[in-house]
Amino acid sequence: MQPVNKVNSHKKGKGRGAKASTKVRSLFGMPYIYLLKALPKRRWLRITVLSLLALIAITLGSMYAIARWYIADHASQPLNLGVSFIPDYSQSFGLDPQQTLDAILNDLGAKNVRFVSYWGDIEPKPGVYDFSQLDWEFAQAQAAGAKVSLSVGLRQPRWPECHPPSWVQTNSNNESQWYPQLQAFMTQVVNRYKNNPALDSYQLENEYFLKAFGECKDFSRDRLVNEYNLVKSLDPNHTLIVSRSNNALGLPIGKPTPDEFGISVYKRVWDATVTRRYFEYPFPAWFYSFLAGAGQILTGKDMIIHELQAEPWPPHASIQASSSAELAKSLDADRLKGRFKYGEATGIRNIDLWGAEEWYYMKVKRNDPSLWNVAKQEFNNANSTQL
Repeated sequence: MQPVNKVNSHKKGKGRGAKASTKVRSLFGMPYIYLLKALPKRRWLRITVLSLLALIAITLGSMYAIARWYIADHASQPLNLGVSFIPDYSQSFGLDPQQTLDAILNDLGAKNVRFVSYWGDIEPKPGVYDFSQLDWEFAQAQAAGAKVSLSVGLRQPRWPECHPPSWVQTNSNNESQWYPQLQAFMTQVVNRYKNNPALDSYQLENEYFLKAFGECKDFSRDRLVNEYNLVKSLDPNHTLIVSRSNNALGLPIGKPTPDEFGISVYKRVWDATVTRRYFEYPFPAWFYSFLAGAGQILTGKDMIIHELQAEPWPPHASIQASSSAELAKSLDADRLKGRFKYGEATGIRNIDLWGAEEWYYMKVKRNDPSLWNVAKQEFNNANSTQL
């Protein structure tokens, strides 16, 4: 009987081992086996790789925790949607700028709008100012009950980014010649609108340190700090926003420290350099929640999305020269609806959409109101929560 007991005992042990092995496979699955095979054979290399993987896991976990904290911390705040409006860009589509802005405010229902103050448009000759267009825009915003964020400085939204008048050469080696003239212009702009009831904030020098895009030649931090101090000295009562120069993994620790930071979010663009196809940025929405949350922890300042891409980015970057079918590859109504949801999922509560002029162009010039209708519904939804 004794041998039988040994055999039975052995079989029972084998059964337990097989059951445990099954648990391991069900717990880790095949990727775990692949990981073991992929690890270096040498013990010290294996420890190094596993340590790096653990560090990455801890880093991502910490980023995600900060993102979830930021989202929860701002969940009770209303969602404020806005747009940028640039009359020059509207004209490039063959649109009437005044009709376009009227539609944005009174049909689309935008209650937050960013205006620009291009130096070249307003001061065509030294000391000669023409504020008629911008005065009209402020009057329309006030009549519609909309709040204005006014872009100020040399670098402002849309190509070529820097907008000096033709009588100025804004090179980095002659700043002493043109910078006093820029300061005088900015003083005129701030003093003119600082008491306007529609004014809500200023946005200073759009993506100032971004050297890879635009035709700007001076990136002096001292100039940015001086301009910040100038605007604050002229109008200490309104929020002053400075936008990040990119959305890379980094925190804005240099001066100046504004009242709020801004960030641009682009999702789908044409890659003309490497793949020569449409490229979808892989960042999840919580990545921007992390940037906002980490910035808030570090500086005590919140962040807005001052440009959420909501217009196509086709090959050759020409919307007018692209077919509607080509434009839809970059942005159609379904993608635009998803873009709104993506922005909301970041937890950032102040979001300006980038591309309202193009929505109106598609509606008026190409008889395709699909983008306009999607945006209108989203703005109506956001506005209704604030009633």
